[in-house]
Parts: sequence; C-alpha cells; structure tokens
Amino acid sequence: MALSTLPTLGVLAVILPLLYIYTASIAQMRLPTLRNKRICLLIAHPDDEAMFFAPTVLAMTRPENGNHVKILCLSSGNADGLGETRKKELVKSGLLLGLKKEDDVLVIDSPDFPDSMTTTWDATKISSLLTSAFAPHLAAQKAPKDKTSSPTATIDALITFDANGISSHPNHVSLYHGARAFIAFLTHGKPGWASPVDLYTLTTVSLPRKYFAFLDVFATILSLAMNGGGGKKSDKGNPGALVSMSALVGGGRGSYSTARKAMTEAHKSQMVWFRWGWIALSRYMYINDLRLERIKS
Repeated sequence: MALSTLPTLGVLAVILPLLYIYTASIAQMRLPTLRNKRICLLIAHPDDEAMFFAPTVLAMTRPENGNHVKILCLSSGNADGLGETRKKELVKSGLLLGLKKEDDVLVIDSPDFPDSMTTTWDATKISSLLTSAFAPHLAAQKAPKDKTSSPTATIDALITFDANGISSHPNHVSLYHGARAFIAFLTHGKPGWASPVDLYTLTTVSLPRKYFAFLDVFATILSLAMNGGGGKKSDKGNPGALVSMSALVGGGRGSYSTARKAMTEAHKSQMVWFRWGWIALSRYMYINDLRLERIKS
C-alpha cells in the first residue's frame, strides 16, 4: 500500500507548488494593494519584519507601486545583550526587503519598551510616540484643538500586529492597542472627519495553519472570499484587506528566497536551530493577509 501511494505523493509534490505559483501570480495582478502611499511598519523587535511581515514589505516596496516604506521598531531586542548588533541587522534586513535607505529604519531604545516576554507596553505611551513621529503638531496636545480643519499626518498607512500578536507575545499585542489609540487620537474632537492614517493589522491564524507553509494560500483565499473580498474600503478609498504572496521560485526581490535571506543573512545573531523550522514551515514567510481596522475616535 505504501508503494501505491508514492505516485500520488509525487503528483501532489508537483501540483501543489504549481497551484501556489499560479495563485500568487494572479493575486499580484488582481488583488488590491496600496500605491503611492507613505507606509510605516510598526514592529516590536528586530527580526519581526522578516519573520512575520516579509511578504508585505516585499509587496509594498515594489517600485511600480510607488510607495515609501519605513520601519519603526520599538525595542532593540536587547534581552540577551545584543541590542546594538540587532539594530544593524534590522537595517540590513530592511534593505534586503526593499527599503530605499538606511534612514528608513528607526529603532527606539527606551526603558518604556523593554524586550520582554512578560511585559505589556503602555498603549498611551505608544500612541504618544507615534503622534510625535507622525503628527508632531499634535504631540503637545491632549486633543486636537482645531476642530474645523481636516486631521493630517506624515504617513498614509500604519501596519502592525493584530490583537493576538501572531504568537501572543505581549510586546506584539501592545503595538495593536497603541496603534489603535493613535488612530483614534488623530480624529478626537473632530466628528465627521476621516482619519488621515489607515491602520492594517496582520491576521493571526490557528496553529495548524501557521505551520502549513505556502499551502495555507488556499485557506487564505477562502477566508478572503467568505469575508466579501475584505469588506468595504476605508474612508480614504484604500482596500479593506491586503493579501501579499511571495514568489515560490526564483531569486527575484519579491521571492520567498529574499524573505529567507532577510533572516539567514541579516539576522545572523538570531539563527538558532528552531528558526530554520520557522523559515521553512511558517505561512508568514510566504503569505500575509492584513485587515483594515475600523476605529472610532
């Protein structure tokens, strides 16, 4: 019986990757994306951008999309005393993933945001930091004073973790709450105005799906279809959902191999044995699906 299954397994080993390659190519052409936007990826630790968000960064930095992508990291990942090394690794990874220059990566090294598996960061402090960075004219105010003019910011979209943080890491979850507080603050006291910044969060999936590698593409597309293609657009006309899939073969800048290099060649200090399993099996190395957060001021 075992021998009789070998041909079937061989066929599946060919067909499934081909189906993914076809689906990824169609998705790149037909699924909505962000174009000509100023985008910030908000992460908690150096290597989050590669381990979790690589497909998104690779998609958003495609030259034809005309976006300007920056990474804001709220800790240096200094839990093991490697903070300075990890800062440099993050810059190298960001450039591999398509960022334009080193200055597009900013790492905050503050006692308010320690790299810790047990510490929840203060959402208000995260919101204040984001306000200082992207709406500095509001930084000294408890609420926007001018209620007649439209709210403004220096970015168009903010991308971060969802409420479950992919791995339930408290630092990841804190970013979600801090980002939501920032978006709400931008329009506080300005009823009727749309936020100048759209917030997108990376969807946490179940444990089996998390380690289904590129095969999770089928569940991802099904989930998107069941949700009406991601739901209605934002008030700014941006998509209600964003799906990014890295090319499975080839060495181009939008490929899985580039995402892998961002870990293995840039984040060398983090390449302990179990990272290799994540790189090979995690769906987040191949596929990202982001949801637009609906936030009231």
